[in-house]
Amino acid sequence: MSSEMRDKILEFIRDEYLDDEDQVIDEGTSLITSGIVDSFSMVSLKNFLEDEYKISLSDEEASAEAFNTLNSILKLVRTKLGSE
Repeated sequence: MSSEMRDKILEFIRDEYLDDEDQVIDEGTSLITSGIVDSFSMVSLKNFLEDEYKISLSDEEASAEAFNTLNSILKLVRTKLGSE
């Protein structure tokens, strides 16, 4: 599930937030500080994660730090699912 989860979240980020189709992002790309994900985008990303993985994220959990990289997002979701 790990690579499937990674690919699904990465696809969502690319489809929703990237204007340049050639822009490369990976697990360590800074999404918040680079401006790819802003405060409005964080809400839609939170909603996507909650709907897709049937989890509930508090505002404290859905922080800029937790959403800053794909790695940190994956860690958050895995923790909520009890797989980490």
